[in-house]
Amino acid sequence: MHPKRVLIFRHTTGEGPGYFATFLETHSVPYDLIKIDAGDPVPASAEGAAGLCFMGGPMSVNDDLPWIPPVLALIRDAVARDIPVIGHCLGGQLMSKALGGTVIRNPVKEIGWGQVKVTDGAAKPWLGDTEQFEAFHWHVETFSIPQGAIRILASEHCDNQAFVLGPHLGMQCHVEMTEAMIRLWCEQWAEENAAPSASVLTTAQIFDEMEERIRRMRNFSDRLYRHWISGLAR
Repeated sequence: MHPKRVLIFRHTTGEGPGYFATFLETHSVPYDLIKIDAGDPVPASAEGAAGLCFMGGPMSVNDDLPWIPPVLALIRDAVARDIPVIGHCLGGQLMSKALGGTVIRNPVKEIGWGQVKVTDGAAKPWLGDTEQFEAFHWHVETFSIPQGAIRILASEHCDNQAFVLGPHLGMQCHVEMTEAMIRLWCEQWAEENAAPSASVLTTAQIFDEMEERIRRMRNFSDRLYRHWISGLAR
């Protein structure tokens, strides 16, 4: 009997699963990539999946896109079945909206490296004794914490960086980044029309010690992902 598979949802070609897929492969967790950007259909039910993962994307969860309502319904179905869901940036916003939260513009754009701080003891199973770490950011909007969920991460420029609800983890930050993804995104930096600031780093600042910063972030990606896969449906 084949083990159940994690379904990874990609919303745009440039924001693939990155290190998340590498982590699953390293831990022998099978997965399927559902390419929303290529017209792949959204499953009507989460039944039979080990877990659901939603990646990032430049669109808003408030946009009138045909795939958003079925994705929100799928997230609610998975939560009702205790099938773990994890979301990265847009993915976390989809989770929040599906669970009754709201997604609005953040006070500032957040682009590049930035510290996220642990805000609640509920983070302990996910991050151990970690108090803060440097994550990658690239977002304009922000989610509210859905009812019943617990905020576990915040940053100086965005109050809600991650929430947990049982086995589910919704993140605003990007812990899945690879060097190739960062370089690709930085090709679009100018299109953001954002002046460099405390919350918006230049590409030179983003590239500074990039390999080492990615390596350090991996420690925390691993912890988050390891706890998440411990809850996968078998």
